[in-house]
Amino acid sequence: MADESGSVRVSDSDDEGAGGRRRGRRNAKRKAKQQRPFWQELPVLIVIAAVIAALMVTFVGRPYVIPSQSMEETLQIGDRIYVQKISYYSSDPKPGDLVVFVGPESWNTRYQSIRSDNAVVRGLQNFMSYFGLVPPDENDLVKRVIAVGGQTVQCCDAEGRVMVDGKALVEPYVENDFRWLPGQQNASYPSGRVFGPVVVPEGHLWVMGDNRNQSADSRAHVGDEWQGTVPIDNVRGKAVFKIWPPGRIGPIRSEDPQAN
Repeated sequence: MADESGSVRVSDSDDEGAGGRRRGRRNAKRKAKQQRPFWQELPVLIVIAAVIAALMVTFVGRPYVIPSQSMEETLQIGDRIYVQKISYYSSDPKPGDLVVFVGPESWNTRYQSIRSDNAVVRGLQNFMSYFGLVPPDENDLVKRVIAVGGQTVQCCDAEGRVMVDGKALVEPYVENDFRWLPGQQNASYPSGRVFGPVVVPEGHLWVMGDNRNQSADSRAHVGDEWQGTVPIDNVRGKAVFKIWPPGRIGPIRSEDPQAN
């Protein structure tokens, strides 16, 4: 209908009809999306999951497998542990923490790459490592922090105990150690317990295995440029949980030997 000025007015019924058609088209599109087959959604879901996994591995933490007996009985060969990075964004490792770190140069003389010689397979392994599905190609080790930068560590006192800044440590987690003969001359590491004193440089850690007579730890590398200590920059994270096998699932607790 035209008014006196010649313009055309649209009736209320026309408005409602147009609006209804628009709503109908939107509903049809929404229904079509809801009815999309799962196989069409699957690639998107896989990409989202991969991105989340990569972010978790890069910034939060990742699993590792224990390859040796150096941390028994706390950790055993074949244990799978979760190592988180968040704790060390705002603070440095503390005495008693179990840390995973990349071995400094003198620690890597026997390390062999775990990657395939086949270039294609090696590339696939490197790619999968970003998502935590394959271990990184580096000499990752797990030990307990005994002393930190500025402290002096040595062994032993009259009872064969490790000392930090002249104070004997209480270490209930130590499983096996070299024999100690009170009041007699005892051999130095590696055939015995005696080492040090070593002043730990700032920004470094003195680390030892809980299974003392089966651990090539800081004591075995006192002749290198850092006297066996490990740069904090090499630390990958803090071991916090045993995730496999089922019978050993549980938290990994830090026990500060200097707190006693």
